[in-house]
Amino acid sequence: MSVARHGLSIGIERVGDEFFLTLKAIGKLSHEDYLKITPMIDSALEGVKDPQIKAFIDGSELEGWELRAAWDDFKLGLKHGNEFSKIAIFGNKKWQEYTAKIGTWFISGEVKYFEDSDQALAWLQELA
Repeated sequence: MSVARHGLSIGIERVGDEFFLTLKAIGKLSHEDYLKITPMIDSALEGVKDPQIKAFIDGSELEGWELRAAWDDFKLGLKHGNEFSKIAIFGNKKWQEYTAKIGTWFISGEVKYFEDSDQALAWLQELA
């Protein structure tokens, strides 16, 4: 019997002297996933004055979104888009690269797609 895993995990990771918000997406994301993760992101960013956050998104196990979840993701990007200075998207599917390009329309910082996680983390550490 196989178990269908899906969801988002959120964390903070340190690489060298830099701290990053980390998100790992697994499976096909649902509206219910966003009902859980959105308040966590809102709460984590609430107390930060003038945030300039760097984020690492691991989409290597992401299969996509349900339609309503895609809308939730879009709304989350609009709400917090000005708070990110760099977002590195690590993935292995061509559509993820297109998603990164579309993300630049809604995020004030830079968004870049990588097929190598080490290259993504190195880019996040570069000075702007």
